[in-house]
Amino acid sequence: MLPTNTNRGRPQQRPPPRSWSFSEMVDFSDPKRKPRYISKLVMLVLLAAMCVLMLTQPPCHRRTPPTSSAFSVHQPGVTHVLVTGGAGYIGSHAALRLLKDSFRVTIVDNLSRGNIGAIKVLQNLFPEPGRLQFIQADLGDPKAVNRIFSENAFDAVMHFAAVAYVGESTLEPLRYYHNITANTLVVLEAMATHNVKTLIYSSTCATYGEPEKMPITEETPQFPINPYGKAKKMAEDIILDFSKSKKADMAVMILRYFNVIGSDPEGRLGEAPRPELREHGRISGACFDAALGIIPGLKVKGTDYETPDGTCVRDYIDVTDLVDAHVKALNKAERGRVGIYNVGTGKGRSVKEFVEACKKATGVDIKVDYFPRRPGDYAEVYSDPAKINRELNWTAQHTDLHKSLKVAWTWQKAHRSGYEPPQAMIL
Repeated sequence: MLPTNTNRGRPQQRPPPRSWSFSEMVDFSDPKRKPRYISKLVMLVLLAAMCVLMLTQPPCHRRTPPTSSAFSVHQPGVTHVLVTGGAGYIGSHAALRLLKDSFRVTIVDNLSRGNIGAIKVLQNLFPEPGRLQFIQADLGDPKAVNRIFSENAFDAVMHFAAVAYVGESTLEPLRYYHNITANTLVVLEAMATHNVKTLIYSSTCATYGEPEKMPITEETPQFPINPYGKAKKMAEDIILDFSKSKKADMAVMILRYFNVIGSDPEGRLGEAPRPELREHGRISGACFDAALGIIPGLKVKGTDYETPDGTCVRDYIDVTDLVDAHVKALNKAERGRVGIYNVGTGKGRSVKEFVEACKKATGVDIKVDYFPRRPGDYAEVYSDPAKINRELNWTAQHTDLHKSLKVAWTWQKAHRSGYEPPQAMIL
């Protein structure tokens, strides 16, 4: 187990000063009653002095001893993993796998993109004390992040939290640099302060941009062409620079993965983006929305790329395989070493191929409309997974596009309103 800081007590709220009423005091003109009221006044003065003394003491003198919990101490044989963005699509699936593998998990998410419904599913599956805790917090708040690290004994961090839509990043670039790059720096600083030495970083193939040669290897030059990819690369650079410093002594694994599809094979978790984000979301979500009649049809952007059928070619990785790669990376992480891996199937599929597979999986003849290219997109991207296969003994197992989409479609049909129950009609 990796050492971390000692637990600090949480400051208690200051009790409001007690109010004293003098409205019922009688006239002092009665000499027989005077000594009685003098004694009462003395007592009131003493009590007031005690209150003032208590309220003016430094905060450390008014703290109560912290309540110890399984999350605040290291336990031999148990690895406590902080999963940032654990209420999101990929993060929640990763948390599920970690819990199944007997890791202790703390999820931190601000719920700006994640789903509290996913947290509830995980809590219902693993209700035992010391297995799972959820903290709603923003990684952009350094004080909150530092407090989380000070009150929990983390052994490792899986950092998923990020806004992650290419199209949206071209519209709101500053938001992406803040959310991805700056927030990763906050997490890294907290890890350094509290001596947490293992980081599994969720990166992306978007850091490569549009390479001249396919497939993409880990040695392919990184020239991202959109703010999302650029922000991720900047975060990678910060991590790598820090890992090279002598005092860091970190175990770092950076996983650059490709287009994620699918859902939990047992139907417990799925992808449920907020309605206002569907326009920027994954093609699988758009296909399912069209099949469910939520949108009139599927919009395919770009038919003039230099690919066999004119549409973009992507490497689609099942989320179950993806989280398996994260767990293998965690188990293989070594202090003082950095591992960088592409996580993909090694096979590219065009958007038109994907749409046909989606039609087959849903059984719906989805209407397709074609539009000009989306800003920031690239023509063809697929991976060479040889390195991760060789060093982590990982290979994608769920490579049948139709089957992965069929599993995800089963969850979507059962959760038409996402994790939340349908809204009742108001008559």
